[in-house]
Amino acid sequence: MPTKRDYYEVLGVQRNASSDELRKAYRQLALKFHPDRNQNDPTAEAKFKEVNEAYSVLSDDQKRARYDQFGHAGLEGGGGGGDPGDIFSHFQDLFSEFFGGSSQGGRGRGPQRRGADVRVQERLSLRDAVLGCKREVTVRAPAPCETCDGSGAAKGTSRRACVLCGGAGQVSTARGFVMFTQTCPRCRGQGTIIETPCERCKGSGEQERTRKVTVTFPAGIDGGQRLRVSGQGMPGPANTPPGDLYVDVELEPDPQYERDQSDLITRLPVSYAQASLGARVPLQLLDGSTLDIEVPAGSQPGEVLTFKNKGVPRVDGRGRGALHAVVQVQIPKKLSAKARQLLQQLEEELGDAGPPAKRAAP
Repeated sequence: MPTKRDYYEVLGVQRNASSDELRKAYRQLALKFHPDRNQNDPTAEAKFKEVNEAYSVLSDDQKRARYDQFGHAGLEGGGGGGDPGDIFSHFQDLFSEFFGGSSQGGRGRGPQRRGADVRVQERLSLRDAVLGCKREVTVRAPAPCETCDGSGAAKGTSRRACVLCGGAGQVSTARGFVMFTQTCPRCRGQGTIIETPCERCKGSGEQERTRKVTVTFPAGIDGGQRLRVSGQGMPGPANTPPGDLYVDVELEPDPQYERDQSDLITRLPVSYAQASLGARVPLQLLDGSTLDIEVPAGSQPGEVLTFKNKGVPRVDGRGRGALHAVVQVQIPKKLSAKARQLLQQLEEELGDAGPPAKRAAP
């Protein structure tokens, strides 16, 4: 019978190696000699078993103490040879650490289940988007059934533990030296089954219900952006958190203002005389206040007057955009006889160049 190698030598560590050092050495060697990665090496399986056996002993404080004192003889009859369950257990932990899985039996913690997320759309006026607002958003989503209190079981009955998975919600099968875990096909991961379902919810434990959720829209939010309201989605399975509510923002057109990211654009109607002589023209802003705009004498149609920090507040709090007022000269469609006469006099006074125009009849 061949002599067993020293377990410390197998793992390539010193006899005073810490638990972390042992685990690090084991991880490297287990991956190195795993049979699935060394299908052309007939010795890989034996080396893999040897590594697992060494680690199953040295990772156990009591077994390690006996081994340090008596060697391999101290483990005879004491289960120190590294049983298959230990091998599966150790490698499952290793697999979980590298790939985010979890082992059956609670050695590792898998991803926590939670309720599904809910997505809705909300239309805001430009004013509400610029100034910020609170809205009650209507959410239509499943809620716990009132008849069975969300259990899905008829009154006077209860859910029972699944006999296939023992209530764990998962079943494991061994393939070679690796344990594969999957959702239990009988209870579909619930861990329990319903023998007599609730008549109202048909065993789902849920009913579709409409509810209101107050959502705060920050000043400066724009169309196409999305808000997340934590914990306001669909309820999760028993003792698990609910999902989140996502609100997609749309903006309604505004009759006076247009938005370009954090800038606002508006038309500033002025008369011919105001554009020629200059004037102070009031402009009502989205918050209801009034901005007095100085229109320079000789302003041309389409000329843009810009006012910094009068636009949309940035959501990140880094100031505001600009307000751009486009001068729009208003030409009257109907003139009184006196107004027509005065305009003719003005034209003669200015001496406008160009071909003579035919006068329309007064």
